[in-house]
Formats: sequence, structure tokens, C-alpha cells
Amino acid sequence: MRHYHYLGNLESLWNVGLERYQAGLKTPDTILEEKEEEFLKSLGLKVMDLFDYVEDYTLEGEPDWNSFAAICEVRRNYFFERQNRIFSAGHVRMEDLPAKSDSIQGITWLPRIIPKALGKLRGELDPEIMYCCGGDREFFRTHDIHPAEFLRVAWAWEEEPDKIVAWVLDRSKQT
Repeated sequence: MRHYHYLGNLESLWNVGLERYQAGLKTPDTILEEKEEEFLKSLGLKVMDLFDYVEDYTLEGEPDWNSFAAICEVRRNYFFERQNRIFSAGHVRMEDLPAKSDSIQGITWLPRIIPKALGKLRGELDPEIMYCCGGDREFFRTHDIHPAEFLRVAWAWEEEPDKIVAWVLDRSKQT
């Protein structure tokens, strides 16, 4: 893989994914060819990392390419710097997540988004879980947080979730 051009290659793959999805290839098993999957894997990504974003963009108009690229950049850096390009054996399942209605210090969704962000960073999310899904996007809009920014905050304090909470509380006061 040529690192200097990886974002351009990722954008090309995003566009191919959009075209294929809109042409009726609407399953993770059909949207990419093996060589394209290998490229994603070299970045620490999986097919669902592209498929979910292409699907939501097609159906809901977001997240857009820029958000997808920023989120992938944080994941790629974590994969390279923290995981030494080795995929985690961990797995975050839907039943592992707090309820959508749970809150911390009055902020609904915060108990849920923290393990989702950590799972995204580590590449551990079950295929049925999307980081930056509609509920996540509502949380981010409400608190004026970009999804990639939240991933960087989760990375900075991955062992200290109370600091993530404090950061969100501070951000919420600013909106």
C-alpha cells in the first residue's frame, strides 16, 4: 500500500461503494471486491466500515465523505500506532452496550457512545453496530462534537472514561 495516496484511494473506494450501492449491490458481501477489502484491511478497516457509511449517506445524506475520511483517519492511526497493525481479538456486541436511554450526569446516550467509540477505535464493533449511526449523529449535533473529534478524545482518555465525560460536559456548556 502506498501511504502517501491512501486518502485518494479511500475516496475512490467510497465513490465505487456509492455507485455499487445505488446500482443495487446493497449488502456487505456484494459491495466490494477482494482486492478492495484487502486495501481496507491494510488501513485497519473492515467492509462494514465502508458499507454502513455508504448506506447511511445514500439513504440519509450523512455522514458525508469528509466525516467518513476523518473517522477512518483516526481509526487508521490507532491501528498503526497502538495496535501495531494487528487486529484486536475483542468484540463489542449490541448487548454489551448500555441502553439508548441511559445517561451520565444528565446526558443521554453518553454511556452508549463511549464504548462504541472505543470499539470503533479498536476495530471491535460487531457488524450490526455502526459508530456514527443516526442516534450517534443526533448526540454529536446536540453537543456540537464532530464524530472524529470524539474518537480522538476517546483515544486520549480510553482508560479514564470520567475524563471523556468531563470533556463532553464542558463542550455541552459551550453550545
